[in-house]
Amino acid sequence: MQFGIVKHLKYRTIMKKIFTAIVALMLAAPSFAQYSSGGFTLDEENVYYGVRIGMTGAGLGGDIDGLGTRVGMTLAGVVGLRVSSTTPVFLESGLYYTERGAKKDKTVISLNYLEVPLLIKYGFKATDDIAVLPFIGPYFSYGISGKYKYPVPGGAVESHSVYGDNGNIKHGEMGFKLGCGAEYNKLYLELGYQFGVSNISKVDEIDAHGHAFFCNFGVNF
Repeated sequence: MQFGIVKHLKYRTIMKKIFTAIVALMLAAPSFAQYSSGGFTLDEENVYYGVRIGMTGAGLGGDIDGLGTRVGMTLAGVVGLRVSSTTPVFLESGLYYTERGAKKDKTVISLNYLEVPLLIKYGFKATDDIAVLPFIGPYFSYGISGKYKYPVPGGAVESHSVYGDNGNIKHGEMGFKLGCGAEYNKLYLELGYQFGVSNISKVDEIDAHGHAFFCNFGVNF
């Protein structure tokens, strides 16, 4: 019962942080009105900057695919550059903090990463006010913290770090992202999927690959 209460309080804390950040972004949006529309003015060459907040629904594939989805949060700052004067093609990168891993009941693998993507985006106008930007590209992640929590006889839950000398997960991961974003009046929303192509398991006979659906909201300026 105590574990369930703590878990519920941690979930409420995360959701409160996400809600607060979204409200802050929405209140900040009018202050960006003096700038061009998010770098996605499709008839101009420009650089844009942005902030992102969102959620991931992550899992692990390979030889340990019996676990379910772990829900986590994402925070990021991004920068993009138009790379063609004749075609609305953009190159976007940034620094993300993203929570991934997997879980099933009381068994939880939490993997918290710093991530740098390198995305190619193609923009086109859906309406006069809305730009749509499908994207694809690689990402490179480094695990900065992570735990393996598991139940033991008697109802208790134990945990240990997944990294370090006694851990069985590698810090580094590489994969690909694909999805689609849309911008309206400086506000930006994107949906996508990412999948790891590198084996993150240290155990020779076990393969493990991360994957996640993500939804990010933010402001471009």
